Amino acid sequence: MKILVTGAAGYIGSHFVKKALDRYPTVKICAVDDLREGHNQAVPDSERVTFHNLAMDNEAALDPVLAREKPVAVVHFAANAYVGESQEKPFKYFDNNVTGSLILFKLLAKYGVNKVIFSSSCTTYGNPQYVPIDENHPQNPINVYGTTKLMIEKALHGLHLASGWSYVSLRYFNAAGADDEGAIGESHDPETHLIPLVLQAALGRREAISIYGNDYDTEDGTCIRDYVHVYDLAEAHCLALDKLLSLKEGESTFDAINLGTSKGASVEEVIKTCEKVSGRSIKRKVTERRAGDPAKLVADYTRAKEILGWEPKYDLERIIETAWAWESSRQY
Repeated sequence: MKILVTGAAGYIGSHFVKKALDRYPTVKICAVDDLREGHNQAVPDSERVTFHNLAMDNEAALDPVLAREKPVAVVHFAANAYVGESQEKPFKYFDNNVTGSLILFKLLAKYGVNKVIFSSSCTTYGNPQYVPIDENHPQNPINVYGTTKLMIEKALHGLHLASGWSYVSLRYFNAAGADDEGAIGESHDPETHLIPLVLQAALGRREAISIYGNDYDTEDGTCIRDYVHVYDLAEAHCLALDKLLSLKEGESTFDAINLGTSKGASVEEVIKTCEKVSGRSIKRKVTERRAGDPAKLVADYTRAKEILGWEPKYDLERIIETAWAWESSRQY
């Protein structure tokens, strides 16, 4: 059996590939990534992994790959994922995230592949009307990135209705942490995620960590977010894949599932935990609030537990321990 993984050299995609190789001893992986934001070193060196350096919107190059590899299902991570950049360069995000996905889907239909695990995002919800956020929360994205994710969720649902496709959209909250063995981890340029930024400050690579507002309606005045370990996310993708692969001939299904811990951590709590793990003091710099930053974003992951049997295993301290090990001796 072979599965196609797009964005396989990216942060979450590479962790999924590593997890899938361990979990499925006989499965082969067709890994696709254009390496614009991914890292070749993150793709496991395995005879069961075939890597293709190409972009989703390159139909001429992707077509023969699908014809030759014949995957039975797709785990679709490939996307640009910077919220701020999506506001500045909206067409880059529409071209890559939306057009690229639609080209992929058209080719999947050509070769009879109709099972998709989609890497979606809590940004599709927009400003929270209530927390914790469940899957019934209205989807009103407030940025282009979230809009592109919602567009693909809608496209997949259209394909389910029209052609019986089966899919699971997994809406991540804040992905964090790194491989337990320190072989792969988070490496973005520019880095925008809080935990690696704080740890880089601990290592002296940054002068201080900026806190965007400390006057929110939270216990310590700083924003609260739901941090979920990248391997917990990878495990959820495996469980969703199991669900789709277990379907009988002629059956189809769809679902949208939140992936978070239901335990929010404030910016200040993250910094203090980083200080504890690293054994170093970290300088803070309080600046003005960022536009559009809600005080609290926390997932309700009840549906993930009910539908997939999934529960997060990594707590905040363990997440930061893995991230610290990676940042202290990162490979790329």
